[in-house]
Order: sequence, then C-alpha cells, then structure tokens
Amino acid sequence: MSLIAEAKKGNLTEVMKQVAAEERVEPEFVRRGIENGRIVIPVSPYRHTKPCGIGKGLRTKVNASIGTSSDIVDIDMEIEKARVAEATGADTLMELSTGGDFYDIRKKIIDSTTLSVGSVPLYQAFIEAIRKYGSAVDMKEDELFKITAEQAKLGTNFMAIHTGINFVTVERLKNQGRFGGLCSRGGAFMTAWMMHNEKENPLYSEFDYLLEIMKEHEVTLSMGNGMRAGAIHDSTDRAQIQELIMNSELSDRSHEAGVQTIVEGPGHIPIDEIDANVKLMKRLSGEKPFYMLGPLVTDIAPGYDHIVAAIGASLSSAYGADFICYVTPAEHLALPNVDDVKQGVITARIAAHIGDMVKNNDRGRDLEMGRARRDLKWDRMYELAIDPEHARAVRDSRSPEDSEACTMCGNYCALKIVKQNFNFER
Repeated sequence: MSLIAEAKKGNLTEVMKQVAAEERVEPEFVRRGIENGRIVIPVSPYRHTKPCGIGKGLRTKVNASIGTSSDIVDIDMEIEKARVAEATGADTLMELSTGGDFYDIRKKIIDSTTLSVGSVPLYQAFIEAIRKYGSAVDMKEDELFKITAEQAKLGTNFMAIHTGINFVTVERLKNQGRFGGLCSRGGAFMTAWMMHNEKENPLYSEFDYLLEIMKEHEVTLSMGNGMRAGAIHDSTDRAQIQELIMNSELSDRSHEAGVQTIVEGPGHIPIDEIDANVKLMKRLSGEKPFYMLGPLVTDIAPGYDHIVAAIGASLSSAYGADFICYVTPAEHLALPNVDDVKQGVITARIAAHIGDMVKNNDRGRDLEMGRARRDLKWDRMYELAIDPEHARAVRDSRSPEDSEACTMCGNYCALKIVKQNFNFER
C-alpha cells in the first residue's frame, strides 16, 4: 500500500514516524501532510533508504546532482561524489548520467548511498535513441515508458518527468521567443521530438499510463521544469507559467491516483521575482512540495554560481520553497568534480538554513553559536558549524598566541575584553 493510501486510512507508518522524529514534529503532522499532498517521503520497495521528508513545515532539503557526461565517464569519481555529497549533508541525490553504461552507473551509485536517489528517465531514452537510430527524434514512445519502469526497479526513489510540455506550452515558447534560449536538457529533447514528429508529448498524452508505472513501483513524481529559462531576462515568461499551470493540474491527478508529487520550479530568476514564483506555484498546486532549481539570480558569475544560487535559494526557502537543487562552482563551465560537489552541498545547506530561519523560525543553532562565541568556547563553535572540519582548519592554519582569541584581533579581542568586564550570560 502506498504512503498516500496509508495516510488516508489514518495509519502512521514507521517511515512517517522516523521523519517526524528527525524534523521534531508530531507524527500526525507528517501523516496529514502526506494525506493532503503537502509532504512527500520518497521511498522505494526495492531498497532501504534514510527517510527524507520534503514539504510544508519541514526543514528545507538539499539535493546534489551527479552523473557522467558524454565527455567524462568515470564511475569511480561519480561514486566518490555520491559519498562526499552524503557525508557533507545532502538530503537526496539525483543521478543524471548522459554517458557510459546507464544501468551499470546508476546501479553502482544507488548501491553506494543510503540517500533517496532521483533520475530523469527521458535523458536515457533520448540518448539511447541517438545511439540506436542516429537521432533523438526517432525515439519510440514505448521505449521511454520501458526505461522509466527499469529505472524504478533499480530502487530510484523519485523521478523528474517533463509532463507539462505540450503543444500549448511549446506554442507559448514560439510566440514569445527567448533571449537566453531553453536550458532544460529534457525540455530541449522533448520539444525537438514533438516538432519533428508533429506528435504530443507522450508523458502528457499518456499521463495515466505514466501514473500506473509510478504507483506500481512507488516512485515519487517530480514534475520537471522543461521550459526552464537559461537567462534571468526570460524568467517568469508565458511558457514557464503555462507549464506550471499544466504541472499543477497534473499534480492533482497524480495525488488522487496515490502517487506522491513534487512540482519543480525555474532556475534563473532575479531576486525581485522569487517571492512571486514561489507563491504562484504554491497557490496553483495546492501547496504541494516545491523544488527550486537553484535559482541563479544573476548570469554574470561563472565560477561562482554556487554563491549566486545560494542567494536565490535562501530567499526561495524563506518564501516557502521546500526543496532546492544545489549549484556547484562548475555550473555553466564543466562537469563538477568531487570538490565542486562538496562546495555545492555546503553552500546550498547554508542557504537552506538561512531560509528556514525565516520560514520555520529555526534559530536555535544560531543562538547556541552566539553564546559559544561570546564565551570563547571554540570546540562548541566547531560543533555548531556547518563544516566543522573547515572551520577548525582555518583557525589552526593561523594559530593565535592567545588560545582564547584568533589572529584577527589577537590581544585586542573584543569578546575577551567584554568578558572581563561584563556578565552577559542569558
């Protein structure tokens, strides 16, 4: 029985209880959230994972995307990236390989982690069509659904599926045009296939069949953002909003069918449009979990896009986004390496926490850090830090003469001076 079915029957499952304990909320809060579609817990009947609750009233979650490319196929590196992402605090992984043996790579990565793993079946379907027929537009619809089921059987917990692309959405894109084009790989593949074959997107036209596959294998459906703009000048345009409307309608059908559902958002948005995007998505979808892809709030910082995305993600989280996809320093430049993944996860976790300080009033850890700094308790500061190892290493690399202070202020540490003259304990 699916989690939605269990929730509707009033049953508290073990996974619901585990998420409630992790989030410090009542199990009944989680059950009701799943029942009404505001919370999801990606699970799989084929593997045990660390339960991860995503949705309203819970901590903002961070996804780390990994995977090979057509230029670099290094399975050992991808496995190490998966391990580093989990060790650094990612809540989920997305395995997005576009090069090599898809089955072997995905299986090895899934076997290497306890996190929920997501995928995009459409990538494999189109790339295998290129290998087999010489062109992506020759992909057969049945192959797309077959690959979706095969990926589910590997233990994939959630899938980004581009359901909201249809002839109406594509027409909006053609009529308005774009300054920065279309940066969704899945969206680009599918629109090319539709225009060449003059056929509707099968993920839209055969949506009920897709739901049968999702329900059979208990995969959480993440409504892909195929109209994602590649430049902030194209943000919140007609094609994006049309796709959001379609995905919101389909997300209701998905939930009614007993399939847990997430709705994905755009990736390039200026700061002044983030609030509107989050609120519009939440209103149209009935408060379903919102997965924000970044977002990037300026387009001129390649090499630093993890910082750019952290600015956007912190605001997105504060306004109500539930799930954010990290961005690494390699974004727009290269396939991320292990260090890029680590930096991406840590930066996104900082952004998620900043948002949660507003959205969930989650400020207890910051209070404890303030007290530890006031009292010059360095070990406690390290314990509370997002990256304790890095914090300790930085201070140790420039050791102070006075063990209570640091080399920034040295003998003239403001906190030490105040500590000698006041008692601020509270």
